[in-house]
Amino acid sequence: MRVNNLENTNRHFTKRMGNFSVLEYDKDLSVNFLNAESEYFSSKMGVHRRQLVIDMNGSNTAVVQAGAMQWMAGNVVATSGVKGVGDFLGKALRGAVTKESAVKPEYKGSGILVLEPTYKHILLVDVEQWGSGITIEDGMFYACDGTVRQSLVSRRSLSSAALGNEGLFNLSLSGHGIAALESNVPEDELITIELNNDEIRIDGDMAVCWSSSLQFTVEMSTRSIVGSAVSGEGLVNVYRGTGRVMISPVARTDSWSAATSK
Repeated sequence: MRVNNLENTNRHFTKRMGNFSVLEYDKDLSVNFLNAESEYFSSKMGVHRRQLVIDMNGSNTAVVQAGAMQWMAGNVVATSGVKGVGDFLGKALRGAVTKESAVKPEYKGSGILVLEPTYKHILLVDVEQWGSGITIEDGMFYACDGTVRQSLVSRRSLSSAALGNEGLFNLSLSGHGIAALESNVPEDELITIELNNDEIRIDGDMAVCWSSSLQFTVEMSTRSIVGSAVSGEGLVNVYRGTGRVMISPVARTDSWSAATSK
């Protein structure tokens, strides 16, 4: 099998990690005269289509967000990834409390697997480098190696979810392998904080992912209610312990997420 014109003068691979590669379009040429102008200026501002390409070498498997596959070539087959009734119920629970699909198909075989284009930024992370695991914000999961374990991480308290503008559960990835995450902002703009038995306080839900070993709480920005009111900050999200936190410079919005999920 030979694939021609996957990479050309307009689209090229920008990053690779393991069997995962990100194919980025310099310009969106599939336009007409009605939207050519907007697409032109979008490309000038770094708004590009991107696709995840996964090399299937016969020994690896890939777990993909439901509905994300665009095409596959070679001896690649898809399975439901469900190993029994108990496994299905567990995955259904994960899907119900996060913004991920309940059942993510699993692909195996030899060939190439290409996912649907997205206008979001694709982050490739080595899960093993995050120690006990990486906890991600809802809706960020895109794909991962079959060796990566998925589990639910609950908030330490109800107030952490209600006051912190977060859900009660988040998806945690652990083990070894590569994971692909969809981000609203480019990786170059994400700030990584390494904590060593320390803490970080964030005003708003700008942490996109963090080490699963960290404790997350919601607290007042100062020691007193009056002080928090005077400072104008109110409540802040606090991450404590030893691990890593990746922060976006801007808060996520539903309108931005909808616009980038073309």
